Amino acid sequence: MGISERKEREKQEMKSLILETATQMFLEHGFEKTSLRNIAEKIEYSPATIYLYYKDKNQLFYDVHEKGFELLAEKMTPLMQIENPLERLYKMGEIYLDFAFHNPEYYDLMFIMTAPMEALHDDNWDCGFANYEMLRQTIAECMEKGLIKKADLEVTTVSVFSFVHGLVSLAIRQRFKMYPEETLPELFRQSIDNILNLMKA
Repeated sequence: MGISERKEREKQEMKSLILETATQMFLEHGFEKTSLRNIAEKIEYSPATIYLYYKDKNQLFYDVHEKGFELLAEKMTPLMQIENPLERLYKMGEIYLDFAFHNPEYYDLMFIMTAPMEALHDDNWDCGFANYEMLRQTIAECMEKGLIKKADLEVTTVSVFSFVHGLVSLAIRQRFKMYPEETLPELFRQSIDNILNLMKA
């Protein structure tokens, strides 16, 4: 391995360390109470080292946020190969639930934690938009093929996304104590199936 390759590897390793540490600190202390200096102290480097990679805390939070959407996209993208869009839509619900239950920390950062996210208004927020567009495209195909009732595409997409997100968010915040925790994944899958069945043409 040459010098340049080794330096690039070390650079990526440092960035990964910063991201992993920042993720834990954002979750433990919240956005407002986490600083680049705190993160530097945690990894035992000077704040100047962090600034070599990130200009401010917002940019760092954006990368942590984006990492979560990249992980979700890795799960969702292969589903676009399913030819039947209604079958694909059901499968998307299952994958989304599976992702949320197995990655609650990332889900919290992606959808629940309050933080200034100016970058979300940029065209660079590829993964976040891509995940939503896959859902939107699948619902559009279902309507075009007469598999679900024709309605306003944007309203339908927002409705489906909001319903599933609501279930997951309530579960992560421990708001379903009336049910045994181990029964929630299956209960949610059946709930999603119920909503989609009501949408069928």
